[in-house]
Formats: sequence, structure tokens, C-alpha cells
Amino acid sequence: MTDFKWSELDDRAVKMAKVLSADAVEKAGSGHPGSPISLAPIAYTLYQHFIKHDPNDPKWAGRDRFILSGGHASLTEYVQLFFSGYGLTLDDLKKFRTAGTRTPGHPEYGLTPGIEMTTGPLGQGLASAVGFAYGQRYQRGLLDPDAKAGTSPFDHKVWVICGEGDVEEGVSSEASSLAGNQELGNLTVIFDANHIQIEGDTKLAFGEDILKRYEAYGWYTDEFSFIQPDGTYKEDTEGLAKVLEKAEAVTDRPKFIKVDSLIAWPTPGKTNDPSSHGSKLGSEAVAGLKKVLGYDPDKSFEVDEEALAHAREVAQRGLEAHAEWDQKIDAWRKANPDKAALYDRISQGKLPEEFDKAIDDLVDTFEPGSKVATRKASGAVINAIAAVMPELWGGSADLGGSNNTNIKGAASFIPAKDATVQWPDANEYGRQLHFGVREFAMGAITNGILLGSDTRPFNGTFFQFSDYERPSVRLAALMKIPNLYIWTHDSVALGEDGPTHQPIEHLAAVRGIPQLEVVRPADEYETAEAYRYFFEKDNTLPAALILTRQGVPTLEETKAKARDGVRRGAYVLVDTEGEPDVLIMGTGSEVQHAVAAAKSLADEGIKARVISVPSMEWFEEQDEEYREEILPSAVKARVSVEAGIAMPWYKYLGSYGKPVSIESFGLQGDGDENMVDLGITAEHVEDAAKASIAAVEAAE
Repeated sequence: MTDFKWSELDDRAVKMAKVLSADAVEKAGSGHPGSPISLAPIAYTLYQHFIKHDPNDPKWAGRDRFILSGGHASLTEYVQLFFSGYGLTLDDLKKFRTAGTRTPGHPEYGLTPGIEMTTGPLGQGLASAVGFAYGQRYQRGLLDPDAKAGTSPFDHKVWVICGEGDVEEGVSSEASSLAGNQELGNLTVIFDANHIQIEGDTKLAFGEDILKRYEAYGWYTDEFSFIQPDGTYKEDTEGLAKVLEKAEAVTDRPKFIKVDSLIAWPTPGKTNDPSSHGSKLGSEAVAGLKKVLGYDPDKSFEVDEEALAHAREVAQRGLEAHAEWDQKIDAWRKANPDKAALYDRISQGKLPEEFDKAIDDLVDTFEPGSKVATRKASGAVINAIAAVMPELWGGSADLGGSNNTNIKGAASFIPAKDATVQWPDANEYGRQLHFGVREFAMGAITNGILLGSDTRPFNGTFFQFSDYERPSVRLAALMKIPNLYIWTHDSVALGEDGPTHQPIEHLAAVRGIPQLEVVRPADEYETAEAYRYFFEKDNTLPAALILTRQGVPTLEETKAKARDGVRRGAYVLVDTEGEPDVLIMGTGSEVQHAVAAAKSLADEGIKARVISVPSMEWFEEQDEEYREEILPSAVKARVSVEAGIAMPWYKYLGSYGKPVSIESFGLQGDGDENMVDLGITAEHVEDAAKASIAAVEAAE
């Protein structure tokens, strides 16, 4: 932090922040003015004195990261970005919540300079901030593990402001528990305790001692109040700074600082009132606020130029901090040329030269005719590329052995004192992640790792439990960040665990998320090629690999065609001479049934083309010519086969196509028998093909 000095100009800047926030919501006609008004002194103190940042270079690698978890209070951050000189203008504040704005209702990653992540749904900002702290620690371990704490160019801090809604959401509890277990001393959370949410006083639904809860998680905790013992209110930024300085001295635990405040203070008639949380204040209240703060009630978006100039001096301090960091990283580069080469590669998002060879060598070991679960094939690929990609790390929600997400020989990412009999090799820079049974936090944390570091995480669970992870998956898709989900046990073939664990609607559900690439490989070859393309693909979006528990045949057909075919999303696996009579499309474990059905149909003189469709999303990226080549519009008879509901397939089936699908929940019983009992067989594919051909003929 800087030497803390508070002047009249700082007071004036805070007052201006309050007025600008009120005006922006009033002009928009909607929004959340209360929190930005009362958070103004806290956010200003952080940006001016605690957060290391350079407004001239918002992506500076040496910066601290700030996450406003309560994204509805976005003006808190926008005003400070305007004050600090990030390029946001007064016009941007005037366009708050409008179409085409750089100041949307909730912060959006990639849109506004200085915004580290999209924080819309409450709790995910705080949970992802834990991932930011994970990523910082792992990257430091890759590049500068022996440096004394606080001396490395890869040391930075993660700052968060959150509110009651954030800590009420379960995902923040999941992630905060992990943060305490990990002893993330680079993470500081400021909890704005204003005791107000939309329905009123938070005691309606939130009554525990939050500091004791976080203390139980293993966090350092402290409390500071703007509400004085006599009931008066004082925005004592000097006192707050002392509390934050004290917390900064703690390096072996994450920090949780509760600040008691009054929402919308000092707005007449709206202070401590729930209406100020989610609605504009109204012209009378805004005028009253301006009078109290010494502003002209008849003017809107009034700027105190002297106070603004004072606030923007932070940009010069940022340049100085950046210059110091440049010297530090230059010295590190000279002392560590090999590590510097690694840093340059991963910071540029480039793959190692050995990447393709690692996959090729593995593919050479596959044997057509063998039977291997795609989850096992996935584990083999992870370990092959992990050997040449030190930036690759990950794990599962307590399912590493089942998901095959364990990296052989890797230390666990956890303080060494917490090593276990099962995982004796543990240190703070390990690459094997353990999330416990916390799917949602796992997704949010890996989002934070991607956003806060140059490393590449993956995470896994059973496909059924992607439901628990889904909100963070959606946020990754919205931000267009390449998170990798390894979801195994993908069908009713799971068997004995029963219908609670057997995904039916899940393929349709995750395919319904825009900008998420869903990949369901048929065998070992397709699994390897799915990984290859995911990492090679430009502008990679998040991807979900949907994998089998049961063994599936390694196909001779995919050996020759998967390398080029998988990256196209769909390709011809088995073809006919001349125009086919019917097109049979399949994914995953059902491709084998499509191939078997085609052979039987051929014996009856019916020409069936088999198309493997590992990824609808990748197929849709192809040009019209290729799509027509694979699925010729002249062939109306079509069949899809997939062990789930048929909903996603109707766009390809057309008017006469027949799905082979499962339209009910699963069954208790043997997995192979479940597939037969629910109609996922080659025989049913044959019947569907004949029925589709008959439907076409009847219509002609």
C-alpha cells in the first residue's frame, strides 16, 4: 500500500463518487444505487492506497486483481475506473445500463478496461476470486518457486468486495472453505455488512455470526464499523486503512474483513432503506443527497475537476509501480532464462513444440478391436500432454480415480502439512487439485484460475452432477474462456448406481448453453483428437468432454479418419457407393451400434452412411459446403442414435428422420442390460433406419 494520507480532496472525490452513482441510476431509470453510494469510501480507499494497478495498462501482469462480487453494485467499480484514468469517460457513466454501453448493469469481462471478470450471479465473484488466488500461487510455483515471499514479480494480491447476497449463496461457502484449507494469504475479502437486501432486513434469512463462520473456515477475520457507538455515522477511512494494513501483515491465511455500513448513506429518506437497494432513488432523494454533499441539486453528472485530478494521480503511482516491476522481472529473466522462455510461451497462449508428438505417440499405442472406456482414454491423454505442458493442472470433485483426472506423479496442490496417507506428496505448488464434493466451486475456481493466470486448468465430475456446476459453466461460456470440463459416467450404462446417477437430459441441457462446445467422443482415437483440437483451436471457448464409464470398442474406422474428422465436428465413418439410402448419426458409445447396424443393413441391400458426430458445435462452425457433403439434403431418411433425449437431433433429422433415444429416466440394474432395455442397440437402429426410409417413400 501507499502511505495513507487523507485530504479534503479525497473527501470531495468520495462525495463525487456518490453523486455520480446516484445520477447514473436515475438517468438509466433502473439499477442498484444504494450500495455504490455507501461503498464509495471503501472502493476509493482500495483503488488509491491498497490495490497495485496501472490504469495506463489494465492487463499489466504485475497488477493486483480486484473483483466486485456483488456485480449489481457495478457503479462502485465503474466510478473508480473513471477516477483512476482507465479510459472510462463521463459519457460512459451517463450510458449506464443502455444498449452498446461499456458500463452494463453488471460488469462484463472483455468489455470494460479494468474489469477482471463477469460478476452477475451473486457468490461467483467471491468463489472465482479464490481461483484467482489459486492461479497466482501455481504460476509462481512454475516460474519463481524459491523467491522469498513478496519479492517475486509473480507475487500479487487478490482483493474482493462482497455483500450479504454473496455469502448467502452456497458457492461462496464451498470456495471459502477451500480457500481456508489452502491458506491463501494473497486473498482479502471486504464484506460490506449493510444488512439490507431486496426483501428487506437480512435478519429475515441471514442470522449467523459471519466472522465466526469464516474463522471456522480458517480465515483471518476482523471487523470495522462506520456506525459509531453513539449511533452517528462516520466514514472513517483512516480507521479502515489501519484494519486493512493489519490484515496485510497476515500471510498464512485468507482475510475476511467485515465493514458495517448503512446503505445509501447519507441520502435523505433512503439511507438504510431497502428501496435503495434495487431501485432508482427518485429525483427528490437524489436532490436531497446532492444538498447534503454540497452539490447543486439542479445539475446532473457534475464533476469536481480538482478532486478528479487528485484521484487520477493514482495513474502516476501505477506507472512507478509498473516500472519497479519491469526492473524486477528483467532481473528475473536474466537469472532464469529457461523459466523466462516458459513464461513467454504460456503468456502468449502457445502450446509446447512437443504437444503433437505427445498425442501422436499415445495414439500409436491404441489397438483397434480392443475395448476401452473413453474416461480411461481421457486419463491417458491428460497424462501424455501433462508431461510436456507444465501449465496444465487440474482435478475433480472427489472423483479423480473415477474421472481419470489424476496426473501421475504429481504433488497435490495443498500445504505440505495437509498431506494424507493416500496423497503423501503435497506442497503449495502441486498440480493435482482436490475440490472435495464441491462441483459449483470447482467450476468457479477454475474460471478464476483461467482469468487470473496463464495456466490451463481442467476439472471433472460425473456428468449427472454437471447440474451442480452449470452456473459457473454458463459464466465461462459468457466470458469465452477455455475452461475444460471432463464429465464421465455419461449414460444409463452407469447401471448399478441407479437412475439418480444416470444422465438422460444432460446432453440436451449443456448443448443449450451458447458458446459451450460439447464433445462426446466414440473411442480412444476420437478422445485423443478431441483434446488435440481443444488446445490447438484458435479463440478456444469452454468445452465439455462427455465420456463413458464402460468400455467401448476402439474402431478401425476412427483410426484413419478421426484426426481430420473430429475437428470438423462430424464426419463420415462408414460410407456407401453412390448416394446412401439412409444417414445414421451417432455419438459416443452409440457409434458402435451405428456401425453394426450399417453392416447388417448392407446385407439386406440397404446403403447406410454412418456419421460420427462428436461435436455439434464444431460441426456448425463448418462451411455450408462441408455440412452438405456430410449430410446431403437429398437424403431424407435419417437416424440419430444417442443414449439421451432426442431433442438436439431434430435439426438434423428433418421431417422423416427417426431418433433412437431415451425419453425417460434411467433404470436400476446392470449397465449393459439397461442399454438393451431402453432400446440403445444396433437392432433398434436398423429398425429406425427402415422406418425412416419407409416414411420417405410414403411421402413421395
